[in-house]
Amino acid sequence: MVRPAVVLRRPEPADERAVRAAQAELEADGVDFAPGLAGSGWDGWLAMMRDRETGRALPVGIVPETFVLALVDGVVAGRGSVRHRLTPQLEVVGGHVGYAVRPAFRRQGVATVILRGCLDVLRGLGVDVAVLTCADGNVASARTVEAAGGVLRDVVVDPQGRPTRRYDVPVPG
Repeated sequence: MVRPAVVLRRPEPADERAVRAAQAELEADGVDFAPGLAGSGWDGWLAMMRDRETGRALPVGIVPETFVLALVDGVVAGRGSVRHRLTPQLEVVGGHVGYAVRPAFRRQGVATVILRGCLDVLRGLGVDVAVLTCADGNVASARTVEAAGGVLRDVVVDPQGRPTRRYDVPVPG
């Protein structure tokens, strides 16, 4: 199988239509593709994401975060979110990295590239071991995390009562 070339980059003004389409597409799966975008203007959302990355004007409970889009042949295929530090809640559910891949791009290695890129960001932040979580039944995500060296720490119950796998993933040096 030929793996597509995946480019990771921060969202830009020209990405609005594609990001909103991905948001609408993944809402059916219960995935918030672009947190904070619903009900926001695009320019405001871009500014909010820049502020989140620098840690400026963060709402209570929100940690600094780097948000990247994953593009395949110029098409938004997914996204990654890197939380620069963890709160007690993120330590249990959410972890350092969140990612989402649009259905048409699944099973093509896109999640693997997103995760590797997110681990690179964490390395630059001085994180040695990342915490990643996924739903206990999300076999694809569990395999992606395990392929990146993730070691299952435990299975916890999230606030909605769902079993959630927690992994420790070494950040490559």
